[in-house]
Amino acid sequence: MATENETYESKLKGIVSNLPEGPGIYQYLDEEGTIIYVGKAKNLKRRVSSYFNKDHDSLKTRLLVRKIRDIKYIVVRSEEDALLLENNLIKRYQPHYNVLLKDDKTYPSICVSKEEFPRIFKTRRIDKRGGVYFGPYTHLPSMYAVLELIGKIFRVRSCRFPLHEENIAKGKYKVCLDYHIKKCDGPCIGAISRGQYNENIERAKKILRGNTEEISREYLQEMKAAAAEMRFEDAQRAKEMYELIEGYKAKSEIVSRSVTNVDVFSILSDEKVAYINYLHITQGSINQAFTFEYKKKLDETDEELLLMGIVEMRERYGSTSPEIVVPFRPEVEMQGVEFTVPKAGERKKLLDLSLLNVKQYKLDRLKQAEKLNPEQRSVRLMKEIQDQLRLPKLPNRIECFDNSHIQGSDAVAGCVVFLKAKPAKSEYRKYQIKGGEGGDDYGSMREVAFRRYKRAVEEGTPLPDLIVADGGKGQMEALRQVTYGELGLDIPILGLAKDRKHRTSEVLYGFPAVVVGIKQGTALFHLLERIQDEVHRYAISYHRDRRSKGQTHSALDEIKGIGPKTKDLLLKKYKSLKRIGEADPAEIGALIGPKKAEALLRALRPAPPAAPGEAEKA
Repeated sequence: MATENETYESKLKGIVSNLPEGPGIYQYLDEEGTIIYVGKAKNLKRRVSSYFNKDHDSLKTRLLVRKIRDIKYIVVRSEEDALLLENNLIKRYQPHYNVLLKDDKTYPSICVSKEEFPRIFKTRRIDKRGGVYFGPYTHLPSMYAVLELIGKIFRVRSCRFPLHEENIAKGKYKVCLDYHIKKCDGPCIGAISRGQYNENIERAKKILRGNTEEISREYLQEMKAAAAEMRFEDAQRAKEMYELIEGYKAKSEIVSRSVTNVDVFSILSDEKVAYINYLHITQGSINQAFTFEYKKKLDETDEELLLMGIVEMRERYGSTSPEIVVPFRPEVEMQGVEFTVPKAGERKKLLDLSLLNVKQYKLDRLKQAEKLNPEQRSVRLMKEIQDQLRLPKLPNRIECFDNSHIQGSDAVAGCVVFLKAKPAKSEYRKYQIKGGEGGDDYGSMREVAFRRYKRAVEEGTPLPDLIVADGGKGQMEALRQVTYGELGLDIPILGLAKDRKHRTSEVLYGFPAVVVGIKQGTALFHLLERIQDEVHRYAISYHRDRRSKGQTHSALDEIKGIGPKTKDLLLKKYKSLKRIGEADPAEIGALIGPKKAEALLRALRPAPPAAPGEAEKA
């Protein structure tokens, strides 16, 4: 008897074998009859077959295939129809395995109501039966600016009276304050005809669509015509309207004088998320701008996600632009639309501007996420290091060495440890250079690395995922001779070279070492600089301590009765041996006691030699 899985497999194979070889939409359903995935295809049979006829690298795709219990499909006339239908079905059913547009905010729109005397107002609720909507506006100052312009020019009513010409004629309404302060033309009392009022509304719609140039020309012509006919009041009114629109245009962001009615899309993606920016250009100005993201579900390609974004945004904003500027040409034809992939010129500048917006959006999202989860920033930086150097695993443990000495004397070294991109000060270690000359930096580096990692191997303590050398190729080679050569350890080594001004200028990696293109000023570069500065500070601090002890040892540590605590008291108060020797004995006695003071001063102030006569008397 066939098992349940075998029955389903047989059923699905039967459906797939009978699929048509044309464009369409396919829907995968689970055992409960829920749609779990919607896809589009240029060739339904070939596309759906690919899910069942090969092994998939993606775990999510394998899980999807295991859950499919039924397949439904819809045949359409063209690939564009498939694209549009896919978008509608995904929004309707929100299948688990489809990417969904992430849009946390409800941005306001501007509504022109469907009334005898329409109103124009901002709203976050969309009901297309009650009005025509423009937006949504992601940049609120732009929305308020255009509302203010419309209010000044057209004096549209703000009241909510259900105005009808019949009731106006009967005198059922009274004017409000807006009429008296010239913010409304008073349609409620018949001060402006319905025809004239609605003509103003049509002009306001043109401004909302971004056609300010057309309205500006109309008012300029009206002004000239009225002046020619000596209707000076009408000419003055038209002039005021013309100047208001020109002032608004001057404040608007003009991106190109030669580009009109164009949509611009750009995309930036990583393993999990795709970020897409949309700009709508009208009369050379940005009329709409929106950036959004898709969470990837099944390793979707940039082309698939960009096409989804294009369909979604053009539908949402009601765009009918005949030209779409994109970073690469999608393999789909859209009726009445031309895709442009610019290499130079005004359209390339628009595409670069769109990409700039999408990069900023991604950066802002990362900063928000890192505020909520500080560990995320550390993981991101380690992942960047891993990707840049192609390391086999995340560099959770990074160690860095530096030497310090003065002309070979008091030679020391320091090792700092960064765990998950943060300093782990309890893991820092200091080393006195024992063998060879202290001025041999390479020899000192070999000695310290050998001592540290030989002990780590013997004791089974953690080894670093990455070693950072505070220097260039010489220090890197010294470390490699020890780790790889003498101890047989395969630990990646990175070098930080400095310029003549002692600033980190290059990141080196590999053998032979080559420059790694890590851009200065980035968070990753700052992390490497911080590691270098920290090991430098640590090594110099240890060296200063050693020198200080050496300078005070012979004078104070050899005096009987002067222990470490007494020495610290004296140095803290007087700072140097010279000042201790010159101090008032009574003051020193009050600080450390009379007996210790006497012994101290006897050692620091030897008695003067006796005179010749006194010697003979003795």
